[in-house]
Amino acid sequence: MKRKHRENDAKITSIDKLLEQNRESNDFKSYALNGKTPCTLSYFETMIDLKILNQSVLPAVKGHHLSTLNEMKEMIPVENITITNQFEEIRDKFMQGYVIFQMKGNPGEALMIPATSTETRKVSVPEVEFSVVGPKEAFVESLDTNINLVRKRLPLSQLTVKEYPVGKITKTRVAILYIEGIANPENVNTAIQRITDIEFDQINDSSYITQMISDNSHSPFPQLLDTERPDRVTGSLVEGKVVIIVDGAPHALSAPTTIVEFFSASDDYFLPWHLSSMFRLIRLFAVMFSVLGSSLYVAILTYHPEMIPQDLLATIVSSRADIPFPPILEVIILELTIELLREAGARLPTKVGQTIGIVGGIVIGTAAVDAGLTSNVLLIIVALGALASFTTPIYQIGNTIRLIRFPFLIGAQVWGLVGLSLVMVFYIVHLIKLKSLGRPFFAPIYPLRFRELKDAFIRLPFFVQSKRPILTRSPDPGRFNRIRAKEKRDVDE
Repeated sequence: MKRKHRENDAKITSIDKLLEQNRESNDFKSYALNGKTPCTLSYFETMIDLKILNQSVLPAVKGHHLSTLNEMKEMIPVENITITNQFEEIRDKFMQGYVIFQMKGNPGEALMIPATSTETRKVSVPEVEFSVVGPKEAFVESLDTNINLVRKRLPLSQLTVKEYPVGKITKTRVAILYIEGIANPENVNTAIQRITDIEFDQINDSSYITQMISDNSHSPFPQLLDTERPDRVTGSLVEGKVVIIVDGAPHALSAPTTIVEFFSASDDYFLPWHLSSMFRLIRLFAVMFSVLGSSLYVAILTYHPEMIPQDLLATIVSSRADIPFPPILEVIILELTIELLREAGARLPTKVGQTIGIVGGIVIGTAAVDAGLTSNVLLIIVALGALASFTTPIYQIGNTIRLIRFPFLIGAQVWGLVGLSLVMVFYIVHLIKLKSLGRPFFAPIYPLRFRELKDAFIRLPFFVQSKRPILTRSPDPGRFNRIRAKEKRDVDE
């Protein structure tokens, strides 16, 4: 097999052989111009913008007598034209949508004209991280458009963009963004090293990058914050973080990050701090209930029924009088049913998925209770747990919550509340050991940093947050003057 690959590589040793290899493709075009300038041009019709070719390139070439590629370069009104005889450069640019010009008598050198067609969708409203107030722009699949959305909000000369091709076959453009003087050079160098060290043939989305550069790729917890909002990206850059944007992906990655950031929504910074703090606490409580609600039900009914109040005990006993299954099997049946409905709703078209989710949940839930397969109490707990899992503003952490509920169920069935405690200790130890771009992922809980708690479980007023997060180790830790920010002066003063 290796010998065959070497033979195939050896066949493509010149521009003519490269073009000959692509002649079988119906969208490949190659023809000679025999006017004042005798030359040959080749391109992929589906990859280039024909307006550039017909309106800018061909009139300049046909209307003048040009004898060299340098003269042709001077006459064509297109930027970033290059002349090269490097085969690898010619091959890569040709496959990206460049037009190749070759002069007769000099087939080993080519004029490369950028005429790539950029067909992208328009900037739209965020779908995953939708907010009632605040900006209504979301990233799209075009890397240049996404960088434009960031630069529009950060008109700084210090905003640096470094681009790297990643993927042996796809050569996907991956950009690393950071603010010079605010981002820690160690964080920047770590991100660059991990990006450039990736060994894979294709990179189709930013999720590929997340899995390949995470500190612990076996952890169910995401260690890079995935967002589709340009305003959230600019906030991360100003805090001294590094942002990774992948061409073809409508999401950006921010690092280093912490577990607390996955539960903070964009709305938290658009609303008064009292309201945003309350909503964030409700979100955290909902997550804890989603993870532990069903497990507590199994643990208490199986091992600790004395913990149930007398008034509630009668209701639970009557609801479970005709149930033939133990609590653990009853919970697993309902949890799997909820997951099936969730997957069906996500994979079907939007209108059909909503109908299936609502009607299917009502019909199956009612039928399960009437058939004596589950109790009313458990149905309420599981439904509330599923509803609570949707309160997470970041999609990846919602998937993590769905997964880690099952180890808690197993622990509750085996050892009751002791099993729950052991599983919880296991996850806490795992979070303590976890890192994001080499920084502690469980901060500011561990290591405990009281100063960082002002924007963790609650959000205090903006004038209190005068320092950048310690996590980023920014060379410029001060954000603004806290005393002047707190002052409120009238015009007559």
